[in-house]
Amino acid sequence: MRKNSLLALVITGVLSLSLLAGCGKGDKPSASNGGGSEASVVVDSGENAPDSESEPAPEAVSGVELNVVTSYGGDDGNRKNYENAVASYEASSGNKILDASATSNEEWKAKVLTDFQTGTEPDVLFFFTNADAEPFIEAGKVIDIATIRAAYPDYADNMRDSMLAVAQDGKNYAVPSSGFWENMFVNTKVLDDCGVSVPGPDYSWDQFLTDCETIKEKGYAPIACSLFEVPHYWFEFCVMNNGTLANQLDVPAAADDPTGQKWVAALNDIKDLYERGYFPVNTLTATDAETVQLFAEGEAAFLIDGSWKVNYFVDNYGNQLDDYALSYVPAKGERKASETIGGISMGYFITKKAWDDPAKQAAAVEFVKHMTSDDVMSAFVTTEVTALKNGASPSGLNPLQQAAADANANITGVIGAVQDTVTGECKADLFGNVQNVVTGKMTAEDAVNSAITLN
Repeated sequence: MRKNSLLALVITGVLSLSLLAGCGKGDKPSASNGGGSEASVVVDSGENAPDSESEPAPEAVSGVELNVVTSYGGDDGNRKNYENAVASYEASSGNKILDASATSNEEWKAKVLTDFQTGTEPDVLFFFTNADAEPFIEAGKVIDIATIRAAYPDYADNMRDSMLAVAQDGKNYAVPSSGFWENMFVNTKVLDDCGVSVPGPDYSWDQFLTDCETIKEKGYAPIACSLFEVPHYWFEFCVMNNGTLANQLDVPAAADDPTGQKWVAALNDIKDLYERGYFPVNTLTATDAETVQLFAEGEAAFLIDGSWKVNYFVDNYGNQLDDYALSYVPAKGERKASETIGGISMGYFITKKAWDDPAKQAAAVEFVKHMTSDDVMSAFVTTEVTALKNGASPSGLNPLQQAAADANANITGVIGAVQDTVTGECKADLFGNVQNVVTGKMTAEDAVNSAITLN
């Protein structure tokens, strides 16, 4: 009798514990449904486990967890767009992103590099594509795009390959995001009054000279530029017009070598524009602010400047944005007008750690494809340049932003500024002598040789 009573108590206790375990399983959220990093665990004695031949055991956590590091920290203007993009990836994939993003600064960059050295790097990294990335590229810690495409042929297939950053080993590693550009703004009101069409992506140097003459005869300044303060925009594009996108960043050793001759020709092109009277009459003394105002207020037709200038016009001339558009710098030689100065300095890397993990490889690839898709990229972009074959399609833009987006959709190549590859002394000497070259006080050859001795 006592044995039967004891057995009954044991059975009752086991049933009670089983019921409690079943209730508890549904109360605590697991990592797979966004309730934190811990998953609920139910311990089973083994007697009630499913038959391995007929019913597989359920997984404790569904989906894959990816560790991701970006520069979209809390104070980044695109933080909300990033969060939305991550959420849409998680919803469509069932995977979970463990985000460790922070503000982009030197401390952040140092930490990223340290993480690679200590083996604590993320699965996916949004980082700079320049020399900052070389330490972990050289260490073999990230996977090049060609290797990824061998297994996933459609990886980054919406990007222009010509705009992918090239590492020192000649390979592409990062799928680019968006970046800055330099191009030609036009005052549409001035052009309309002169009967000149807004230039398209096939704008030639000869057509430009013809248009400038028409604009000058009508009483406007064709080109808004201070050769006193900012001759560098025109220098960069004139260098490209006398060379190619591929050799834009070459630096001469002397004025008579091939690159030196290209720089000489660029300075002489600026001199020709000056002698034709296409710059403002006070271009040798006016400040950049004064010549930009000349353009903004409808007294000049063309202005070469950067993507940052869009916000200047929005903030200061918001009631006349229909008077401005973004066009293309006229081209000659091998260059196309759709090739511009700019840079896409950041992109998404997939690390070797994720690539070698069978559970994470496909998830990492799909995450990068999602974050760099046309739709997601368009949420991040207003006027920035992208490598998207179809261009970005941002919404809710003002007329000038929309004009910039439309122009950027036709950009076929982007290269950095050669001035950024020389010393400050070299650059200051070169641009300081532009005035001497255009006024005939110094030859272009002497100006180039003078600058190069300081590089």
